[in-house]
Amino acid sequence: MTHLIDLDAVTKSFQTDAGPFLALKGIDLHVEAGEFVAIVGKSGSGKTTLINMITGLDRPTSGEILVGGAAVEKLGENQLAAWRGRTIGVVFQFFQLLPTLTALENVMLPMDFCATPAFGERRARAMELLALMEIDQHANKLPAKLSGGQQQRVAIARALATDPPILAADEPTGNLDSKTAAAVFALFERLAGLGKTILMVTHDPDLARRAGRQLHIADGAIVNDVNGKS
Repeated sequence: MTHLIDLDAVTKSFQTDAGPFLALKGIDLHVEAGEFVAIVGKSGSGKTTLINMITGLDRPTSGEILVGGAAVEKLGENQLAAWRGRTIGVVFQFFQLLPTLTALENVMLPMDFCATPAFGERRARAMELLALMEIDQHANKLPAKLSGGQQQRVAIARALATDPPILAADEPTGNLDSKTAAAVFALFERLAGLGKTILMVTHDPDLARRAGRQLHIADGAIVNDVNGKS
């Protein structure tokens, strides 16, 4: 059976001053299209490393990673960038918006890089996404003029710019107050309801329980895989 995301025996080792550190230890993971998966665990447990494997931001030491049928670990850098643009949108904890571009321009940037949609449709598409994130009234503001929650909404809209089937978010609410975090999480729930596959790293167990599936990671291994909201 082919899943949207397949990881088979994935390991990742880093060289440190104290010697090699095994961040991931033979991870097997299968995710279906449309799932909302929360990845939880303590700092240093391997959550971010796992996300970086799936998004191609880092490469495994061993094992196989198939995402949308593509063998991610075998792609060259140029192939990887093109694949990521089509397949997966990434949201970071600290937004990573370009400070000299407006919210609208930040959202349009991946469209320009991937040459999709057609040039004349990009502004309307970006405004549509900003409206979906309830931030379109601030389209022409620079990031410095936006609150943290507003910047994260823009970052989510940017991740959706090329309509990728997967959205991967690494602690997207970690830099926000609890009320704003809950509002941003609700946006992810809405996107899951629209059919997006969501992978979200979080330290917040209350938010994680609202996802359809929870992966608990400890010491580089999946120690619990729970389906269903609680």
